[in-house]
Amino acid sequence: MNLVIDIGNTYTKLAVFKEGTVVFKNRYQAVDMPLVDKLLSEYAIRRVIISSVKTEKEEWALELAGKVSLKYFNLNMAAGITNHYLTPATLGTDRLAAVLGAKYLFPGQASLVISGGTCITYDWVDAEGNYFGGSISPGLKMRYKALHAFTAGLPLVTADEGFEGSYGSNTLNAIQSGVQNGIKYELEGFIKSYNKVPGTELNIILTGGDGIFFDTLLKNSIFAPCIKIEPDLVLEGLNAAIHDNND
Repeated sequence: MNLVIDIGNTYTKLAVFKEGTVVFKNRYQAVDMPLVDKLLSEYAIRRVIISSVKTEKEEWALELAGKVSLKYFNLNMAAGITNHYLTPATLGTDRLAAVLGAKYLFPGQASLVISGGTCITYDWVDAEGNYFGGSISPGLKMRYKALHAFTAGLPLVTADEGFEGSYGSNTLNAIQSGVQNGIKYELEGFIKSYNKVPGTELNIILTGGDGIFFDTLLKNSIFAPCIKIEPDLVLEGLNAAIHDNND
């Protein structure tokens, strides 16, 4: 079995794959060696792959390397993806893993991967597996926190799935309108622009911690029938990578 680890800005996600099936998954704000040891023992893990947005390796990961076959996901492990990114060393491995996951789940199809986490990322891969890049913007929580942190009088507001107004009638609703409608219009704008690519039948894939929330924002959109929810897309991509790089 494979243990797949995705270390993000806020959470670390762990999943155990038996061939192509997830038999365990969870996310943690902190990971330690006892937790990983438990998974190694309980699921008889043979191989581990890690993707991390951080530059320094975790202490538990250094210890793990002495116990099991361990690989760190990198640009050379995305089989089937032709990477045209002009600064590949700066490309987040989570973004590349998500693109690889899209290629693995929907072979021969073009996909726009929208990941909602600390940041919102948009990444497009064409039907032949060509990846040219994407876009990065502030995430849902980051936008709310920024309005509070960089102003003198605006309160810290949280997201509300039930808010559907086109404007706010008080300060709280005005902030919710600005943030949530702003993201909605941003999502629709990016989807519309990629749908203009000639000959493209586009999969719109929502993933990340806010993927389901974004689906709620787009529920009345003309693009709603084309949207797929794949919360484990990065994990799927990492598992595909460890399968293709089994040496």
